Amino acid sequence: MVGLATLLLLVLTATAHWMGRRRSLLLADGPGAVLHSRPAYHGAYVAFWCAGPAIVVLLIAIWAEPRIVSALVEGGLPEAIRGLPTVEVHTFLANAAALASGSFVGPEPSDALRMAASDWARLEGVTRAVLISAVLAVGAAGLVWSRGQLSPELRARNAVERAVEGLLAASSVVAILVTVGIVLSLVFEAARFFALVPISEFLFDTHWSPQTAIRSDQVGSSGAFGAVPVFAGTLLITAVAMSIAVPVGLFSAIYLSEYASPMVRTWAKPLLEILAGIPTVVYGFFAALTVGPMIRGAGESVGLDVASESALAAGLIMGVMIIPFVSSLSDDVINAVPQSLREASLGLGATSSETIRSVVLPAALPGIAGAVLLAMSRAIGETMIVVMAAGMAAKLTINPLEAVTTVTVQITALLTGDQEFDSAKTLAAFALGLILFLVTLVLNVIAQVMVRRYREQYE
Repeated sequence: MVGLATLLLLVLTATAHWMGRRRSLLLADGPGAVLHSRPAYHGAYVAFWCAGPAIVVLLIAIWAEPRIVSALVEGGLPEAIRGLPTVEVHTFLANAAALASGSFVGPEPSDALRMAASDWARLEGVTRAVLISAVLAVGAAGLVWSRGQLSPELRARNAVERAVEGLLAASSVVAILVTVGIVLSLVFEAARFFALVPISEFLFDTHWSPQTAIRSDQVGSSGAFGAVPVFAGTLLITAVAMSIAVPVGLFSAIYLSEYASPMVRTWAKPLLEILAGIPTVVYGFFAALTVGPMIRGAGESVGLDVASESALAAGLIMGVMIIPFVSSLSDDVINAVPQSLREASLGLGATSSETIRSVVLPAALPGIAGAVLLAMSRAIGETMIVVMAAGMAAKLTINPLEAVTTVTVQITALLTGDQEFDSAKTLAAFALGLILFLVTLVLNVIAQVMVRRYREQYE
């Protein structure tokens, strides 16, 4: 329904724009007629009145259509099925919907389920036709009404600009509400977790074993939720990654901005930034199948005990992945340093390398620090590479040759599969997510403050 309705609404909106513009041109040809706004604004005015109410109706239809169909199908079910508990009735309706769409997986459906699926498909077709007709009718009504409002005195430009301003404001509000919703969901679920597990144990205990039993009489019915090893593993892998990304990215930025010829820069910078577009699962495959065994073989050749999955392997590949973050941002910051500073240093007799070391880098230092902090936030939030290359063992160690885990990996593990959201095991993921959110938020705020100060210094 959504695709067809959207396509038809786009066609109707384009037609409305054309009709509005054409109508304004005809009005402009009248004796002594002077349009207040350009014809394009008249077309946009009609298009907005056509699409706006229709989009509202479409969103309501998307929300209401499955509920209407479900209610109608449920009303036609046999009394024996409607008398079942509510959960079983909902399950039956879900199976009927799946059978109607061809995605049903299970045993041979009963006659009652087949009949309900047939009713579901029939009613779904009818309701979709009615709702699409309603959307188009509302759009056509808006087109006709707004076209009738056109006149040389109509302030179409003002109306269109107010509509665009309202649309932009609504988009900002949606973004803010989504952020607030994410934060509140983390806070509320983390509060439920801390009601079961003391916050002191979570933040300061050194044993992480969140596995809990379903029944109280089973072994291991209470888990251990000391998150220190998880945070330590996150910091260890991040430190290894940054030790690779910062020097390589910074040196690359210095070379591209200060030494490279325009042709080399034209080719090298896009090629370097391709690293940011490679899927993280590809990096994970490379780390697990190539880098990990290579590090283990090299370590064993000199008598070191290296785990098959190690923090070093994950950190190395993660560092390569975030090189473009440091390189690209640092390159932009270095290029933003005023040329007059370079020329003054060279005029005083300094060499190019001395100018870079003593003038350019100190001037660009706040922006470079911001780039490093943003890259660090990216490294802290990485999951796939760690899962495939570092393992899931929660060890409190600073040895990069051992297997460790991170916050994001544990969140993935805790929320994978069928979970009961009343258990401390599942709620622990929200506590970890809240801490991770606060850490990355602080890093991003610090980075933004440093970049803003740098920009204000030279603008």
